[in-house]
Amino acid sequence: MESGTTRRDLLRLGISLTAAAPILSACGGLGSDQNTKNTQKSSLKIGFVSPRTGPAAGFGEPDAYVLDLAKKAFQPGLNIGGTQYDVQILDRDSQSNPQRSAQVANDLINGDQVDLMLTTSTPETVNPVSDACEAAGVPCVSTVVPWEAWYFGRGAKETDQNAYKFTYHFCFGVEQFHNMYTHEWPQVPTNKKVGVMWPNDSDGNAIRAALGPLLKQSGYTIVDPGAYTDGTNDFSAQIAKFKAENCEIFNTFPIPPDFATFWRQAAQQGYKPKICQVAKTGLFPSQIEALGPIGIGIAGGAYWAPTYPYKSSFTGVDSKALGDGYQATGKQWNQQLGPSLALFDVAAAALKKTSNPKDKQGVADAIKTLDVETPIGRLQWGKGPNANVVTTPILGGQWIKSTDPKYKVEFVLVENSSDPNVPTAAKLQEYRA
Repeated sequence: MESGTTRRDLLRLGISLTAAAPILSACGGLGSDQNTKNTQKSSLKIGFVSPRTGPAAGFGEPDAYVLDLAKKAFQPGLNIGGTQYDVQILDRDSQSNPQRSAQVANDLINGDQVDLMLTTSTPETVNPVSDACEAAGVPCVSTVVPWEAWYFGRGAKETDQNAYKFTYHFCFGVEQFHNMYTHEWPQVPTNKKVGVMWPNDSDGNAIRAALGPLLKQSGYTIVDPGAYTDGTNDFSAQIAKFKAENCEIFNTFPIPPDFATFWRQAAQQGYKPKICQVAKTGLFPSQIEALGPIGIGIAGGAYWAPTYPYKSSFTGVDSKALGDGYQATGKQWNQQLGPSLALFDVAAAALKKTSNPKDKQGVADAIKTLDVETPIGRLQWGKGPNANVVTTPILGGQWIKSTDPKYKVEFVLVENSSDPNVPTAAKLQEYRA
């Protein structure tokens, strides 16, 4: 009897394997391919895009700290529908540039194949990232862009109530600014004439279209020398007009370098309003310190502070601990800490709400009805101005000389009408620098 496997046996085996190949392939192969598929299925990727460098770099100052908190919270993974998922966060610098923002977003979508995108801070970063995700069918959550600049700035119409299928947003808007200004400004007696410097960009155009009429209805006279181009280096004409019109209130929504240029020129040319109200800049200690003495007394908006009585539902960190923890690194608290961490609260809640977090449409649908606690307060989609947006408060504050010898300046809250749960610490004082 012939022992072993004959050539004929091998041929028969080869024929059998060939015939069985389509069946094996359909069933996941002999095992290795199936294992690869299971490995892929148990891994989730979250993209995070923000301005770490460039004109809006102040917003990205606390990114490393927030990302570390999020990564630690995700370290055990997420158990969803009986499957354990490892979670990877891929963070990218937009460089404060719209083209770069679109590029890194598309790289994360097409190259890294992220399951969910998070993005924050100014339309120059957030809008291109949101557009890339909407086009690719990738769920995206964004913040820290006035919602009108995000919603209408991307092409939605006033009549649209559900303009986007994959992109969702939480932030303050024109109504919140109007409410804050009309409660804060009366704390200093003025002639109610407001010199405005609103740029020709998504923020400036949204503010001009909506905030201007609201302020007029509230009895303020708007002196608008017209939209200017980002990057302008000579504001002599605007300053001359504000002086000629005796504008005792000044309001602007510029990129940070533009305000620094304007405010130094205003000081040199003798324009000193009783109230200097800024937005999009003057948010962080580093920006005010860079101005020197003329930074003291500038009023700004606050979308988070360590005194907010709320906490992150995902990490369990409350606002006081968030601020204290960041200051333990040697840096002064930065209000971007709150909304950036809130993005990860939303991400975790949305992923856990789905039966299959790899289903991008399913994740987007989960965000549409999400209700989640964050350091900036409770976010409830479905109760905002449209299906894609949740509005959040913005409170009034003012920069003063720091009472803590470790720091040069500090930001004190002077107005809380949008959220009375947050305590105020002072009244607005006339600008005197």
